[in-house]
Amino acid sequence: MADLPTTARVVIIGGGAVGASALFHLARAGWSDCVLLEKNELTAGSTWHAAGNVPTFSTSWSVMNMQRYSTELYRGLGDLVDYPMNYHVTGSIRLAHSKERMQEFERARGMGQYQGIDLEIISPYEIRARYPFIETHDIKGALYDPTDGDIDPAQLTQALAKGARDAGAQVHRFTPATGISRDNGEWIVHTEKGDIRCEIVVNAAGYYAQQVGEWFRPFGGRTVPMMVMSHQYLLSEEIPEIAEWSKAEGRKLPLLRDVDISYYLRQEKNGFNLGPYERNCKGHWMTPDDPMPDDFSFQLYPDDLDRLEFYIEDAMARVPLLGRSGISRVINGPIPYAPDGMPLLGPMPGVPNAFEACVFTFGIAQGGGAGKVLAEWVMEGQTEWDMWSCDPRRYTDYTDQAYCNAKGIEVYGHEYAMHFPWHEWPAGRNRKVSPVHERVVELGGQMGAYNGWERANWFARPGDDTSEETTQTWERTGPWEARIREECEAVRDHVGVLDLPGFSRFNLSGAGAADWLRGRIAGALPKVGRMNLAYFPDRRGRILTEMSVLRHAEEHFTLITAATAQWHDYELLARALPEGLTLTDHSRDYSTLIVTGPEARALFAGLTEDADLSLPWLSLQTATVAGREAMLARVSFAGELGWEIHAPNDDIPVLFDAVLGAGAKPFGMWALNSLRMEKGYRTWKGDLSTDYSLLEAGLDRFIKFDKPQDFPGKAALQNERQQGLKKRFVTLTVDAGAADAPYMSTLWHGGEVVGETTSGGWGYRVNRSIAMGMLKPELAVPGTEVEVDIYGDRRRAVVADGTALWDPSNERIRA
Repeated sequence: MADLPTTARVVIIGGGAVGASALFHLARAGWSDCVLLEKNELTAGSTWHAAGNVPTFSTSWSVMNMQRYSTELYRGLGDLVDYPMNYHVTGSIRLAHSKERMQEFERARGMGQYQGIDLEIISPYEIRARYPFIETHDIKGALYDPTDGDIDPAQLTQALAKGARDAGAQVHRFTPATGISRDNGEWIVHTEKGDIRCEIVVNAAGYYAQQVGEWFRPFGGRTVPMMVMSHQYLLSEEIPEIAEWSKAEGRKLPLLRDVDISYYLRQEKNGFNLGPYERNCKGHWMTPDDPMPDDFSFQLYPDDLDRLEFYIEDAMARVPLLGRSGISRVINGPIPYAPDGMPLLGPMPGVPNAFEACVFTFGIAQGGGAGKVLAEWVMEGQTEWDMWSCDPRRYTDYTDQAYCNAKGIEVYGHEYAMHFPWHEWPAGRNRKVSPVHERVVELGGQMGAYNGWERANWFARPGDDTSEETTQTWERTGPWEARIREECEAVRDHVGVLDLPGFSRFNLSGAGAADWLRGRIAGALPKVGRMNLAYFPDRRGRILTEMSVLRHAEEHFTLITAATAQWHDYELLARALPEGLTLTDHSRDYSTLIVTGPEARALFAGLTEDADLSLPWLSLQTATVAGREAMLARVSFAGELGWEIHAPNDDIPVLFDAVLGAGAKPFGMWALNSLRMEKGYRTWKGDLSTDYSLLEAGLDRFIKFDKPQDFPGKAALQNERQQGLKKRFVTLTVDAGAADAPYMSTLWHGGEVVGETTSGGWGYRVNRSIAMGMLKPELAVPGTEVEVDIYGDRRRAVVADGTALWDPSNERIRA
């Protein structure tokens, strides 16, 4: 082994599959001056005991991309780096016991077709044809994935490491990192063998990622949001029938997953590997009497089979051959979990030139794609696919250890659960609440969590069934539907109020603030006393974020953005902020009430004496409302006459009661979603993401090519305008059945995939199902008919004339 270098461009801490993949991708892209540090031997953490399953299935577009890329990489990796690889592409059968599960499979199939994965829906008869040892009497059908399989995790990691070494990178085993410091804008990574000065550090430390993350706390970091679960799988003794079948067929059995029961069953040599995700699960290293050891390399927990009894019995009934053999070995090892089960992959929040590639629950399946994404983040500062689902900045200040433990246990116990659009997971709730939270709940508010903030999704009436069971559906029908309609109609005909805590809001001030901001956004700034929307592009002209810009003075602004964008957008501003400007985060200090509907002006006339209610759309003013000073912004995401009331938290209860007392009906987030879709208003990380350019998203009017200031992506957008668009944003009216189009439903025309939806839902003012999405430009013409795949049901959809179906001329807003 070469001596430890004293300098490097990048240091990766952690030698599992993900760390090795990151090194591999960096080195093969030309960044050979990179070093990986591993405290023990490569694969000593979760990698060595991983089962090694490599599925492509996911209902997350970005995760499916990652996993698809992994399968493509692994198929040729052994030959590419000249290293032996045991990679078995067996295909997989994912069983469904219910109509709802079949609908989920159809959704995944549509996404897979778009990405070039030939997923199939198969019948119980076809299941038995591919897996003759199975009982299918109670099965509705299955999803077959021909690209699924399993790989030897140790061989995978060693092959990636070899490929990285061959490209010039260094791997140093038995070299634990012991800490970090910072000097002159560079990192110094400390080890027992010496220090390495570098530009960039990557935390790929697996279940030790939280300990490594603590080293970055003095430099702006936070405690890594994660916990560790105990995951067991069982290896059976050899089964002669399997040996005979494999010999005759020349292949292994497909991997079987009974996701409704919650386990996988895989052929392992000539026996079985059974891996349950049990509801009665167990976390480790969560309490003082169970501390995390300094080194758990190549170690396991004691067996705990009592937790698995139900799953073992069910698997034996499903595949009776399993019951004819004994257990040869039990593997019970640590698996890291983030609160939503997704990895942490991207910039380390609050810390310059530091990245995370850690807390991978499925690190083998996602490792190949994760290395690609991490290398793009490090080298380019941007990624090919929008990766918000995995971005560490999706969590903010509410993820203490109690929250992480509760959510990790919940996610593990529901690893294969369906994520219905109407369902709210109960663990880890009430982390951040509105000043009127209890009042909202008293009014019937059925709450949802938004960046930890509790907001009402809808308001139930006495007698409504608000049980969790009612939410287990993809269809729009439920106890909420009539209430959402009533809320939308109140906003349409009278006036409604939405309690909206948690807006991310930043104050920007200082000499030169206006010019600096003009150089960050594609469009123009509002005049003093006005507000507008501004879009921040990346170098490709793709959409980083959208902010509302409120201008209080020539050089004083408030920037308001989505709750979940808080850390992402603050860093977008702070990292580029020049000296002399001040940026402060006031997201916790203020709250917002949306008061909107044709009677909104009359309502405010009874609550204020000094507000000028004739000021036009997008105007700002400070006024006394119900005896409290507040800022009134003449804007409405619901698309009706209205104002947003922005006020300190202490004043919100008085304002809320006054607005209710004046006749406003409370409405929730689900009604707001319906109302905004009818207006063609976009949401961040749904309709607006780095998967699309500003021009593709139809945001031409927010681009000011002729302003003197340059801005990121200007050249790319000018080139795109000249060369032509690859996609174009449209609003579709859909002849939907019982369900509306979910995010990333596939759009078809003439038997070909021609686009995707970015959001969908029912419009209660227009009484139509609506989808927003991206189409090939030649089809993005009003009146064009396409088909949208809604859980396997292809429904007719028509391109609308413009993006707004409700009040397209904005007469109601400007009234």
